[in-house]
Amino acid sequence: MFIETVSTPNPNTLKFIPGCDVLPGSTREYKNPVEAEESPLAAKIFLIDGVSGVFFSDDFITVTKTAYEWPQLKPIILGEIMDHFLSEKPLIVGASQDKQEEFFDPKDSETVDKIKDLIQTRVRPAVAHDGGDITFQGFKSGTVYLNLQGACAGCPSSTMTLKNGIENLLKHYIPEVMEVEAI
Repeated sequence: MFIETVSTPNPNTLKFIPGCDVLPGSTREYKNPVEAEESPLAAKIFLIDGVSGVFFSDDFITVTKTAYEWPQLKPIILGEIMDHFLSEKPLIVGASQDKQEEFFDPKDSETVDKIKDLIQTRVRPAVAHDGGDITFQGFKSGTVYLNLQGACAGCPSSTMTLKNGIENLLKHYIPEVMEVEAI
């Protein structure tokens, strides 16, 4: 099994591409070992000293570190990923992660549908390329609230991406949007 590793714009996050489905049609983010209990792979990765986050997407995994350097952590993480996929064990077991409820006024449903469509078709594919994900969380008083996951969470360039990229895109196509904020 060959696992490709790719750096991300976030220097503390590395993207691992195992060449097989990871979590088709869904994403999961774990920020601590307790959240990771539903995933045997995430739980094992959290046992590695210096790991602070694990994110699963369709076909990749991102791991965020707080300590040590990648040359020290990368071989251990690669070993855990390889062992997991070769074992053919499930990625997720037990109860699924609680998803935050979206919030918006029902009268804004048409605007929210347009926002979600632009995020789904224009933003998420680009962000996934960099090892992360951005999902709609809410819309209130002209402000769009987005949830940043994976390499996007804590990335030094995430504020610029939100303000100069996503905010400008949404404002251009949807006049009701005044600003974009990360939750």
